[in-house]
Amino acid sequence: MVPPEVMSQNEIDSLLQLFSSGGDDDIAKMQEAEEKPLKLYDFRRPDKFSKDQLRAIQMIHESFCRSLTTSLSTMVRSMVSVEVVAVDQLAYDEFIHSIVQPTVIGILEMYPLSGNAILEINNQLTFAIIDRLLGGKGEPLRKPRDLTDIERTVIERVIMKILEHLEESWSTVVDIRFRFETMESNPFFVQVCPGTDMVLLVTMKIQIGEIQGIMNFCVPYFVIEPLIDKLSSQQWFSSTGRKNIEGVRETLEERLNEVSVPLALELGHSVISLGDVIQMQPGDVVRLDGSTDELLGLRVGNRVKFLSAPGVFNKNYAAQIKEVLGENFLSGEEE
Repeated sequence: MVPPEVMSQNEIDSLLQLFSSGGDDDIAKMQEAEEKPLKLYDFRRPDKFSKDQLRAIQMIHESFCRSLTTSLSTMVRSMVSVEVVAVDQLAYDEFIHSIVQPTVIGILEMYPLSGNAILEINNQLTFAIIDRLLGGKGEPLRKPRDLTDIERTVIERVIMKILEHLEESWSTVVDIRFRFETMESNPFFVQVCPGTDMVLLVTMKIQIGEIQGIMNFCVPYFVIEPLIDKLSSQQWFSSTGRKNIEGVRETLEERLNEVSVPLALELGHSVISLGDVIQMQPGDVVRLDGSTDELLGLRVGNRVKFLSAPGVFNKNYAAQIKEVLGENFLSGEEE
């Protein structure tokens, strides 16, 4: 019997044949496979969201940031920048311990989902917004403190406006109604889920003038779980495209119908010198190039669109439209 540490002739021949047929490449590949780093997986913190779902969530909130930038700029009358910093999943305890107190925590309902979400705005940013809304320069407080009753009322209105844009952005994937429930300043008094539960955390950076701060949107996984199948980048792109097409014509027509345009009746034209204009006195007469039996131009904006006849209606001066001019009539002359 051959000892275990001694190779037989057949084994030696097989090894030589392996080297002669390019087996060194196979050996190198085997070594590379052994050296490939392993991915650690923590069973206490399992990943609940796939990369594609996190990407869809990021695109939803990038759209939210764009609309909030415009709205918040108008509200505080200053240059505002809002952008997504990170989209992550972590344990609820980790999120709570990362918040610096005192802060502003809005507890939200997400109808028709069951459970609560959190919208957190740090104090530096909160007081800068309040200061701008109350007529100040947007300076944060030097010493952190809780909000007064008046300040709470002001920031609640800001949160309500934020939720409107959040609803609009989420509507590209699913119809959710956000409702503001209450406000807290101490994060340890807010318990929307057990500390070990996984949550979705979207971190956004808001800059108002020279002041910048962080706003966090936190949703427990069990709250958003019914929507998991709808959260994908492909679903977001298809829903966004469909929403842009459907109803856009009706929306444009509704808004165009509400636009106010100036309407003016042209009695005629005349060319005079600036010196004559300066010397005009009450009672002077300017001769126009039209006659009383000609139709008058009805100007819409800067375009003569109709020809009309002057008259009286209900004891008011009026004009009756006689002819609609073509699109090539601009400023009363044919192009």
